[in-house]
Amino acid sequence: MLIELSVQNFRSIRERQTFSMVAAPRLIKGKQNKFTPKVKGERFPALLKVAAVYGPNASGKSTLVLAFDLLARLAQQQPTTEKVPFNVMPFRFDKSLLDQPSIIEVHFIKNETRYSFEVALTRDRIVTEVLTMYRGGEPVELYSRRYQPAVSGTHGAEIYEFGEALEGGGELHRVWQRLTGPQTLFLTQAVANSSEELTQLRVPREWLASLLVVKDGMSVWGSVSQRLVAKAPQFGEQIASLLSDVDIPVTTIRSELTQSKGENDTEQSQDDAFGRLTGLSSAAVHTTLTHRTALGDAEFDFSEESDGTKNLFGFSLPWLAFLSKGSPMNLMVVDELDSSLHPKLVEALIRRHVQGEPLCQLLFTTHDTHLMDTKLLRRDQLWVTDRDINGATQLRSIHDFQGRESEDIEKRYYEGRYRGLPFVRQ
Repeated sequence: MLIELSVQNFRSIRERQTFSMVAAPRLIKGKQNKFTPKVKGERFPALLKVAAVYGPNASGKSTLVLAFDLLARLAQQQPTTEKVPFNVMPFRFDKSLLDQPSIIEVHFIKNETRYSFEVALTRDRIVTEVLTMYRGGEPVELYSRRYQPAVSGTHGAEIYEFGEALEGGGELHRVWQRLTGPQTLFLTQAVANSSEELTQLRVPREWLASLLVVKDGMSVWGSVSQRLVAKAPQFGEQIASLLSDVDIPVTTIRSELTQSKGENDTEQSQDDAFGRLTGLSSAAVHTTLTHRTALGDAEFDFSEESDGTKNLFGFSLPWLAFLSKGSPMNLMVVDELDSSLHPKLVEALIRRHVQGEPLCQLLFTTHDTHLMDTKLLRRDQLWVTDRDINGATQLRSIHDFQGRESEDIEKRYYEGRYRGLPFVRQ
């Protein structure tokens, strides 16, 4: 479970900005919106199931999403000697930061243990990597890795420190160190070269790798969903049920693969993880949806459907996987959840998650202020991004602003009480 994420010198974020899923203790309403995680040796505060991030265009909402995406990709990446620039950019308006690394630090809970993981990196290499676990609330550093740049003609060096609590022993630690390249996490390298008995690093790596980030629209997810229906028709039944639940009268969905491009040719976009998990090839696919009305049934090609139906069709794959029992995914991050979806539909999806049993978390960005007025989300679940005079992202919870729990949040938002509104010249 996500506790908090901090980001510094990354794209539009200049100074350290922290997003938190810790529930505010003083808020009374919305008890179903939070849960109390089990943490060994600690009485930990409640965490939120859902959080929404608002703000004008180019204010930093997507930057927050990209920070989660970067963490997931780093953890999913298999050790390799191939050098590919990382998708990081420093804050460009401050020249003193152009040569400094971007920093991401995440605190989370996995298997009743609390962890913190920090990584600092440039486009060319990982500069810092630190993993800490907590015992009885006390931090225990498992390892740290810091790059010392070359000075006065000397070569740069990787400085490693291994904590006494790190399993495996000194000889194995040194092997992991030698195998770890400048663009590979020590965490993933150690896990890749560990026996099944060594699980200490495997657990936090699994949490990072299981981060599900949905961005860049739903077209890629839609194509993967269609291919999955072709291989597993029962998944089509689940999608049809989801569509009918939100007033899209689809009774059956059929897909068939029409062309194969190779068994190992998987999607190279945001669904990389699903491609590896499902083994789906990038075969061309034809999908037919049967709609039912009072006049009878009619079949429609997927290309004939509305953008809203296509987006929901694509979103169904991560959504259903996210909510399924036993899913390894503890957190889903969605950029622009309201894209081509009716506000009532978005509200229904959020309500279903809030009232559901799985203790998984959902974070999404949106412009749909309808959710502010539904009384579904609490003040501490609503966040706002804004740009300061230097063009840097400022991230705040609405709960940080003075106000009553019962106030009209949507009205006050449009009055500018929480900032996060675009300035439009008349």
